[in-house]
Amino acid sequence: MIVIGDTYISDDVIDEHFICDLQKCKGACCVEGDLGAPLEEDELPIIEEIYPIVSEYMSGEGKYFAEKDGKYILDDEGDYSTTTVNGKECVFAIYDNDGILKCAMEQAYLDGKTKYKKPISCHLYPIRIKKYDKKYITVNYDRWSICSDACTLGKKLKVPVYKFLKDPLIRAFGNEWYNELELQIAQNP
Repeated sequence: MIVIGDTYISDDVIDEHFICDLQKCKGACCVEGDLGAPLEEDELPIIEEIYPIVSEYMSGEGKYFAEKDGKYILDDEGDYSTTTVNGKECVFAIYDNDGILKCAMEQAYLDGKTKYKKPISCHLYPIRIKKYDKKYITVNYDRWSICSDACTLGKKLKVPVYKFLKDPLIRAFGNEWYNELELQIAQNP
């Protein structure tokens, strides 16, 4: 385990390998699971603000459920997540011409229409962050069978999880934090 300030990074983030292989999984993480994408509380007003722009990219079903049920929900454990279409894909999930699920928020961002890429939980996946009483944060690798092809590709190309997710880790924790992570890894091979 590596500790940087109040963050505790599991060894799996350093030792395991991963590269998303969308051609194989087709974006299954946008549709599988119990809930939509986990959201930070500070992301809620951003989603509200960009929704008029993002909704232009959404599917008809996604818009229907976002407007009927809200863009996000508060679950029984007090956590927020995006709303889903009939308990399946995230309301912001869209299919491209190859049948791969993508994110309407991210597409609006890529087209230069917003400055918000997508929920940090999606950007960081397969890393999951858990905050404990605002005292410390854990950074863990989440194993999920739907990502087995990503693990295979990561091993083949020798790309550790933390390197594959460099940009989202910097987005979440900053450049200084990421540089410290690399320094600690180099000092403890």
